[in-house]
Amino acid sequence: MTTPFTTLPLPPAFAVTPPPLPPGWTEHTGPNGQPYFFNSYTQESTYIRPLPPYAGYGVGQPGVAVPQEKKEKPLVKTVIPGTQWLRVKTTEGNTFYTHKGKKESVWTVPEEIKEAVAALEEEEAQAAQDAAKRAKEEQAIEVERDKTAVRESAGKRKAEETVPLEEVVISKRAKVADEEEADEEDGEDDEDDEDESEEEDWQREAAAQLAVEAEDEMKRQAEEQKRLEVEERARELVEAEAQKNKPLNMPARVDLSLDEAKALFKTLLREKDVNPLHPWDTSLPLFISDPRYVLLPSVSARKEAFDEYCRDRARELRQSQVKKVKEALSSKDEYDKLLNDEVKSTRASWTEFRRQWKKDRRFYGWGKDDREREKRFRDHLKELGEKKRIAAQKAEVDFFALLKESGIAKPGAVWKDVKKSITSDSRYDAVGSSSLRDDLFQSYLKANGAVSSSSFDTTKPDVVDSAEMRTLEEEDEAESERKRKERKERAVKEREDKIQAERNKLNAEIDKSRSGLNKGEAESEFRTMLTDAVRDPQVTWDAILPQLKTDPRFTRSALPLNQQLHLFHSHVHNIRAKHLTSLHALFESHAPSLATAFTALPVASLLSSLPATKLGYDVRMLEDEFAKWQRERTQVARKAFDEMLSENAFVEFWGRLGKIGGKGVDEGIRADDIGEDEEQLVDMKALAKTTDLKEMVKVLKGDKRYLMFDHVPEQRERWLRDYLAQLAAPKLSVHAPERS
Repeated sequence: MTTPFTTLPLPPAFAVTPPPLPPGWTEHTGPNGQPYFFNSYTQESTYIRPLPPYAGYGVGQPGVAVPQEKKEKPLVKTVIPGTQWLRVKTTEGNTFYTHKGKKESVWTVPEEIKEAVAALEEEEAQAAQDAAKRAKEEQAIEVERDKTAVRESAGKRKAEETVPLEEVVISKRAKVADEEEADEEDGEDDEDDEDESEEEDWQREAAAQLAVEAEDEMKRQAEEQKRLEVEERARELVEAEAQKNKPLNMPARVDLSLDEAKALFKTLLREKDVNPLHPWDTSLPLFISDPRYVLLPSVSARKEAFDEYCRDRARELRQSQVKKVKEALSSKDEYDKLLNDEVKSTRASWTEFRRQWKKDRRFYGWGKDDREREKRFRDHLKELGEKKRIAAQKAEVDFFALLKESGIAKPGAVWKDVKKSITSDSRYDAVGSSSLRDDLFQSYLKANGAVSSSSFDTTKPDVVDSAEMRTLEEEDEAESERKRKERKERAVKEREDKIQAERNKLNAEIDKSRSGLNKGEAESEFRTMLTDAVRDPQVTWDAILPQLKTDPRFTRSALPLNQQLHLFHSHVHNIRAKHLTSLHALFESHAPSLATAFTALPVASLLSSLPATKLGYDVRMLEDEFAKWQRERTQVARKAFDEMLSENAFVEFWGRLGKIGGKGVDEGIRADDIGEDEEQLVDMKALAKTTDLKEMVKVLKGDKRYLMFDHVPEQRERWLRDYLAQLAAPKLSVHAPERS
């Protein structure tokens, strides 16, 4: 089955012919009629039409290495007249605009400077046309001058070439022969000298003539080369100007399927080495000038392909990083090592441990499922508890040995005095609890006190026979052994009871923490269920209850009824607040002034709006809500009005100055420009009296917070007078002299 094709529009300035295939690629037709392309060099075939390597765009081909691009830098900066914007052209041919004051840059022309940019481009185009015209005129003049020089040189060379070289040689030989015949009478010696002399003269003349002809030929060739260079330079200028105004010969549309266009777009992103962690706006300048950017029909399709590329590329990077890590331990050993490193307390919770480490490779790399991992976690807690129990027993035995070695733990001794002498021993710190040390000390005293008292029994008679003595000794030993066993059993039982009590307390705390955690999870799940099921702010608990009972999250919820009702009412209140916010936004769009009445609003449009429909408002309820909103809005505006008065330095200065007594601080202010001959004083209080409310209103009327109360000017004036009345006189300067 053939893949459906979509016609993707490209900029209208391009031609309609498809781009040529790169070298080595040929087009063929498959059995189903769909064209495919084959590379004879790499033996590769594809349904996607390969693009040629357009100059300046850096489009790579399969199997061809793409050279590393240089970093894009600003090349030409042009000031846009009348603005603080600069037009910057980069080394890659891109253009962006930057604001010198705000230090911000954009790739598109801002609305505020569109006219200025258009005027600048028109001026540059006109200047380019004038320059090209001047260059053509100068080139024509230069070519005409070169042609004139070549014609003059050719005429001069013709005039100098009187006889050919062969005729010169013949005439010279004839002349030599005539001279020889005329001078035969001079003798044989003179004849030989004259022959040699004339032969040398002839050779010199012939060499000079050849040198002149060679020099003329070289000059002619140099002038011809110069003329050709001038003509080539002029032709290049004309072609460059024509190429500048001529659009790129790119296809107006390319018949590609969406999958092929998306594949080419992803290839573009991979060639540009776009970072998958960067957002769309950051990465866009890297590939927006590439012709493959417009293969997808819309921006949303390009963003979707960009997101797919980022996910695939990030997954590839993660997999490559995982492969680079050499696994030194097996998965079970890594899981056990994770437990040993992170789980240090027997109070640790599996839920918390799983939530914290579920994305760690050491956690999910071992075990079939979470049940097996949890079982190993529980076993680790048991092993940890057994280790702690053994360590506690060893600490108790060492503590008893410490008391015995110290020799100061005797019946009647006080623990407060005994511990001062043994705190430096490590066996003392091994018992972590101070109360446990006290209990162990008391147990040690009880175990040794009975023995001591039995060994000092003075109630027996002084004189007894040996048999009775042995009998009594045996009885005493048996009694002592029995009592020792009882004390030991009692101490062990007390210790077991205490440990059991502590264990029960610990289990109760664990159960309490688990119940709190389960309660939080239950509340979160119940809120999610309410978000999915309840979207009407007018719904009641009794009305929605039958629908909620069909949801498994409601039936298995362990929350009590009162907690469920509380969460339901909170959710409904949030929905209502959201719709009220939308309704208030509609009020503000239709009632920009505080003086707007309800009758001036488009009531029918507001009643049919989504917020009013969801809230179930009629005309009366809508009017009440509008009145309530206007009251709250008036209170906010009144508070802003007071803040405006306190912020205005003009009002505060002249208001406070009007409260001062006398003629100011120093009996007035000296002003040289008031009097002509003698100095005069200006009373600032008198000036403050002349500065009335009208002057202050002129200052305040430019503030929006003042204009909000244009509908109640009398009340606004009363507020201003009340503010001025409560102002106090300014404090005198510490530098002003005191009056005597």
